[in-house]
Amino acid sequence: MKQKLQTFGRFLSGMVMPNISIFIAWGIITALFIPTGWCPNETLNQIVSPMQRFLLPVLIAYSGGKMIYGERGGIIGACAAIGVAAGVETPMFIGAMAVGPLGGWCMKKVDEFIEPRTPQGFEMLFTNFSAGILGAILAILGCLAIGPLCLVLTSALEAGVSFLVSHGLLWLTSIIVEPAKVLFLNNAINHGVFTPMGMNQVAETGKSIFFLIESNPGPGLGLLLAYWFFGKGNAKDSAPGAMIIEFFGGIHEIYFPYVLMNPVTIVGLIAGGMAGVITNSVFNSGLVSAASPGSVIAILGMTARDSYVGVILSIVIAFAVSFGINAVLLKAFGKEEDVEAAKQKVASSKSASKGLAPVTALAAAVAAVHLPKLAFACDAGMGSSAMGAATLTKKLKAAGADATVPHYAINGLPDDIQAVVTQENLADRVHAKCPNAKIYPVKNFMGGGEYDAIVADLLNGAEDDAEATAPITSSPAKKIEKIFFACDAGMGSSAMGAAALSKKLKAAGLEIPVHHSAINDLASDTAFIVTHQSLADRAKTQCPNAIVRPITNFMGGSEYDAIVAELAQ
Repeated sequence: MKQKLQTFGRFLSGMVMPNISIFIAWGIITALFIPTGWCPNETLNQIVSPMQRFLLPVLIAYSGGKMIYGERGGIIGACAAIGVAAGVETPMFIGAMAVGPLGGWCMKKVDEFIEPRTPQGFEMLFTNFSAGILGAILAILGCLAIGPLCLVLTSALEAGVSFLVSHGLLWLTSIIVEPAKVLFLNNAINHGVFTPMGMNQVAETGKSIFFLIESNPGPGLGLLLAYWFFGKGNAKDSAPGAMIIEFFGGIHEIYFPYVLMNPVTIVGLIAGGMAGVITNSVFNSGLVSAASPGSVIAILGMTARDSYVGVILSIVIAFAVSFGINAVLLKAFGKEEDVEAAKQKVASSKSASKGLAPVTALAAAVAAVHLPKLAFACDAGMGSSAMGAATLTKKLKAAGADATVPHYAINGLPDDIQAVVTQENLADRVHAKCPNAKIYPVKNFMGGGEYDAIVADLLNGAEDDAEATAPITSSPAKKIEKIFFACDAGMGSSAMGAAALSKKLKAAGLEIPVHHSAINDLASDTAFIVTHQSLADRAKTQCPNAIVRPITNFMGGSEYDAIVAELAQ
C-alpha cells in the first residue's frame, strides 16, 4: 500500500514539479504587481490572470501527457487542457491533472491502432491528422464536460477546506502530513494537493496558507537540533550538517532517516507542524505561490507583503515546539544508531571473503573502466538525490575512479541502469522499476561510511564484472530483438523507412519489430539502428554501443535487402 501511494503521489507531483520555476515566476509577478503587492502596476498585473488560468494548467497537462506517451502525449494533453480552462472561469489545476494523462493515454491507443494500418508513404499524413482530430475532440469534451465536472469536484474540496478553516481545525492536517512526509509522500502532498488548492485561494485572496503546511522547515529543524543535543552515535554527529541542508537548502528528505531511527519522534514533528499552522491561521499569513524547495530562503521570497511576521513566527514556533518535544522523547527513548559503521563492516567482510585487498587509488583507476552504469535515485530526482549523487561522485573520484553519478526520479531511471543508490525506504520502488539492477539502500543522505562501503563494493566488484561487459562479437541476428529506424525528426522519412524495412523482414520470415524515432530520442542501449548516411555519426554518438547501418535512400530497395540478409545469417 505504501508503494502504491508513493507511486500515485509521485505521478501527481511529477506533473507539477517540472514547472515549479514557472510557478515561481508567476509568484514573483503576483507579489510585485497586484494591487496589494510591493509595486502595484495596472499594466503588469494583466499578466497574472492569463498565467494562472491558462499557462500553468497547460504546462501541467503537457507534463502529465508526456509522462504517459512522450511528446505526442504531452501535446494532446495540453490541447485538452485548453478546452478545460476555457470552459470555466476558475483556474483549473485539478482538471489539468486529469486531462493531461488522459490525452497521453488516448494518443497512445490511437497510434497503436493506426500505425499497423498506415499505407507506406502516408505516415506523416496519418500521424498529424490523427493527433489533430484527437486534440480537437478532447478540447471540446474538456470545455463541455470535463471542465464543469472538475469544477464540481473543486467546489466540494473547497467546501471541505472552508469548513476546517472556519472552525479553526486546519491544524489537524498535520496529523496526516507529517507522517506522510516521512514515507516520502512530501512532494505528492505539497505539489499534488496543496499547490492546486493554494493557487485557487491566491486567485481569491492574493495569498494562501496551503503553501506553508508541508513546506515549513521549522519542525524538521527542531528534530535535527534535538538529535544534535540529545542524540547518540552517528545520528548526533551528522545532525549539524543536516540542519544546514534542511533549513537553507530546503531538502526536507534529509531528516526522514532520523525519524525512522526513532519513530516516536514523529509526535514532535506533528506537534511542530500543528503549531506552525495555528500561527499562520491566527496571523492570516500566507505565500503567493509554491515555495520549492522548502527552504527558508524560498519561503521568504514567496511570502505575501502583509505576511512576514506571521510566516517567520510560524517557522520559529514550529521549530521550538518540535525541538522541545523531541528533546524529551530522545532522552527517554533514544537509542544509538551507527548504521554507517555496520555498513562499512559488511563491505570489509565481503572484500575479505573474496580475498580482495583494500582498494587503492591505482586499483580503482583500473577498475573504473568496468564500473557498472550507476545512478542515485529519489522520489522526485531533485534535492536529495542531487546531493547524494554529488557526494558519491566525490568519493569515487577520491578513490581514483573517474566517474560521475547522475541523479534521477525513480520513475525516470533508464532501463539499462545496472546499480542504483537510494534511500532504504524507496528500495522496493527502485526494484520494481529496475528489477535487474543492484540496489544500494542508504539510511542517511549525508553518507559518510555508507557511501564508503558502496565505493568499496563497486570497485571490488568491477573486476568480477569485466567479462560480462566484454563486447559481443557473435552474429547480430541472434541478438537483435528490435530495430530502430531513425531520422532527424522521427516522423516522415523514418516512418516510411521503418514500414518498408518491416515488410521486407516479414517477407524473409524474420519477426523483428521495426520502430521509428528521432535520433535524439533513441535510448542509449539501442542495439540496431538504420539511418541515412548523413546522420550516422549522430546516431553513433547517441548510442555508442549500437550497430548502425547507414543507407542512401529511404525508399530502400537493395540496401534494405542487404540489411535483411545480414540479420538472417
